[in-house]
Amino acid sequence: MKFTAKEIAEMLQGVVDGDENIKVGNVSRIEEGKPETLSFLANPKYEHYIYTTKSSIVIVGKDFKPSQELHCSLIRVEDPYQSIASLLEMYEEMKPKKIGIEQPSYVTQGVELSDDVYLGAFAYIGRNAKIGKNVKIYPHAYIGDNTVVGDNTIIYSGVKVYEGCRIGSDCVLHAGVVVGGDGFGFAPSSANDYKKVPQVGNVIIEDKVEIGANTCIDRATMGATIIRKGVKLDNLIQVAHNVEIGENTVIASQTGVAGSAKVGKNCMIGGQVGIVGHLTIADEVKIAAQSGIARKISKEGQVVQGSPAFEYAPYQKSYVLFKNLPKLNDRINKLEKLLSEGN
Repeated sequence: MKFTAKEIAEMLQGVVDGDENIKVGNVSRIEEGKPETLSFLANPKYEHYIYTTKSSIVIVGKDFKPSQELHCSLIRVEDPYQSIASLLEMYEEMKPKKIGIEQPSYVTQGVELSDDVYLGAFAYIGRNAKIGKNVKIYPHAYIGDNTVVGDNTIIYSGVKVYEGCRIGSDCVLHAGVVVGGDGFGFAPSSANDYKKVPQVGNVIIEDKVEIGANTCIDRATMGATIIRKGVKLDNLIQVAHNVEIGENTVIASQTGVAGSAKVGKNCMIGGQVGIVGHLTIADEVKIAAQSGIARKISKEGQVVQGSPAFEYAPYQKSYVLFKNLPKLNDRINKLEKLLSEGN
């Protein structure tokens, strides 16, 4: 299906600058643009590509002023990144919807299963599970006993949801996600080994949460590990037992959150961050990639970096000094030598 620049502009409440009848049938990155495709320009450092791209239409900000001749039509919008996201969402919604129960799959006794669900081949639904409306469960997924999956949630292939866990509405769990595996609880014994502490809690994932591939969220020792509404977790993240992550917090890949840590709402956490257990992070905190959080962060909106992490601006100044330590050491040695020779 193809759309004209005029039709796309109407969808996005934008304005066409150029040929409003030009048509596109696909999307492409601006640096790899092809005829009859649509691209977008949101980051100024990519501006030079707009003058050479072969894309037929490019979405730009309303204030964009070209410095060279263009060979494409523009659609001017308030926010190019949000506009392309909305457009791609519309595109996804136009795809044929999966529905029905494929065989072989297994639904055990007592399951509440809505008529409009999709259940892929080799999927398993445990006893007394409750599966909401328009849920899509892809092949080889496992949904344990007494679990709840809310309306419009998508569970991709290979996801494992252990017994008693609760998944909200409008969630997305990507391939390989494990929800409700045992928390890492072992007590040292007099025999110089470790006795497993039973993990009898569960995991509660609220609405509109998206969890990336191969991320693991452990069940609580007692009570619940809680992922609040709107949280977005990247691939390969470890969330330990009894952790709570606040609303709309986003966490990048390879981050680990140790047991009983409490992360506030609207936080932004970079990749490969390590967060020590039993501490609290305030709302709207930003943590730079590869930082180590060993103490609580009480100040809302604080930006930190480093391991152990401290405020971003002092860290940047300290890092400049750290890089120059060999030179500074040489200077001190020379000064000491001159002083000793002077004596």
